Amino acid sequence: MSRTPPLVIGHRGAPGYRPEHSRSSYDLALAMGVDAVEPDVVVSKDGILVVRHDNEISGTTDVADRPEFAGRRATKTIDGAELTGWFAEDFTWDELSTLHCRERLPKLRPSSASFDGEQPVLRLREVLDLVRAASLDQGREIGVVLEIKHATYFAGLGWDVAELVEAELLDAGWGRGELPLTIEAFESTVLRGLRDRGIRGRYLYLLEAGGRPFDLVAALGQDAPTYRDTARPAGLDRLAGVVDGISVDKRMILAPDKLGRMTGPSPVIADAHARGLQVYTWTCRPENAFLVRQYRGRGGAGAFGDYASEWAVLRDAGVDGVFVDHADLGVGFFRG
Repeated sequence: MSRTPPLVIGHRGAPGYRPEHSRSSYDLALAMGVDAVEPDVVVSKDGILVVRHDNEISGTTDVADRPEFAGRRATKTIDGAELTGWFAEDFTWDELSTLHCRERLPKLRPSSASFDGEQPVLRLREVLDLVRAASLDQGREIGVVLEIKHATYFAGLGWDVAELVEAELLDAGWGRGELPLTIEAFESTVLRGLRDRGIRGRYLYLLEAGGRPFDLVAALGQDAPTYRDTARPAGLDRLAGVVDGISVDKRMILAPDKLGRMTGPSPVIADAHARGLQVYTWTCRPENAFLVRQYRGRGGAGAFGDYASEWAVLRDAGVDGVFVDHADLGVGFFRG
């Protein structure tokens, strides 16, 4: 039987070529034919949903070079980890909108880093409107896979992230099922909150290769299940009917050993499918630095290895969606 090709999602746009979450990163991914793009959202001081991978923003913006913001540098504990830097929640949207995007991996992706400082930080509404416009221009449905970051942490600051997301999606015309929307998070509490509010879309529970979800740690302490426990059959049983699928670190499928050599594919995709759950995976990247050992090639960490062989394992295992940094390579491989 023929297998439906997986959904190809531009992970933060097309960050293999442009700084992540920049306007040009999204424009490029859309032009290269992805099925959807993935914005991550955090919350500003005044409650605006800002498109950043993390609330610590010094690695992806020029905030550290702005003398007027030097006094905002702080040390905080985010989801149990201590971080020092500049944090989105300490800035109003007006202030954040003056910052410019930077490449997160400049040594690995110097070509993308050549675009540093050219484009401002975006808010969620801008990305939603951009995708809607591209869909009309190209005459095809293009989706948004919205990742909500640090919802429990922001709740501790007084923000109901589900309420903020609901308002933004409804106002932008993305919350009633008119457009292809997927919502994902590493915390099931915020997913349940949005589903209970009636926001229509596909809901995916993100699973790390290690660790525990912070919302459940906050509620249950060390009794909280690990992500790996959740990916096992008994854990998947508890998710069936609660979410539409899971989105897993690709290592949970490839199952590399301690030397980085692939031993998979693991049974997680088959186990999830048996329970009616879809499976997405992240992140398909071609550089040696991100490939399991047997698919790495010459030329250093930033050179492309035999990514097609690694991606073929994920494809042939029956994955339903893939997040890619190089949109053209992802579309070409998974749609070719």
